Amino acid sequence: MLMFLSNYIDWIKAFHVIAVIAWMAGMLYLPRLFVYHSEVPVGSPESEMLKRHEMLLLRRIVNPAMIAVWILGLTMAWVTGVYEDTWFQLKFVLVVMMSGLHGFFAASAKRFSRDANTHSSRFWRIVNEIPFVLVIFIVILVIVQPFE
Repeated sequence: MLMFLSNYIDWIKAFHVIAVIAWMAGMLYLPRLFVYHSEVPVGSPESEMLKRHEMLLLRRIVNPAMIAVWILGLTMAWVTGVYEDTWFQLKFVLVVMMSGLHGFFAASAKRFSRDANTHSSRFWRIVNEIPFVLVIFIVILVIVQPFE
């Protein structure tokens, strides 16, 4: 199986990068929707529209992309043996943190759907920056591969 997959490592890597792009697009857009949602009255047509958009984004793009990132990323780590490298282990920790943030966003979308958001638009504006900061460090670790 390992030999078979190693023949397709470039395809696995390409689809991994595509999945990362989709996941990050959603992880940057979802909290932006939360900013807008926290600024409109509960029960308003805008609030109802944002509820739909948040859940669709989560279910159709963000969740499937994260699953693909994990499956393809772990497959690459296994096939190439890179899981032994320090840079990869640090990257792995950051991806776990991004996944935890993803879970927080999913729970927050559910709270918004129940009209139970407790955070201000300022909070969401700040949180909106976290995925970008994480992805900066992840990309640096992947491209530069320090600690070799």
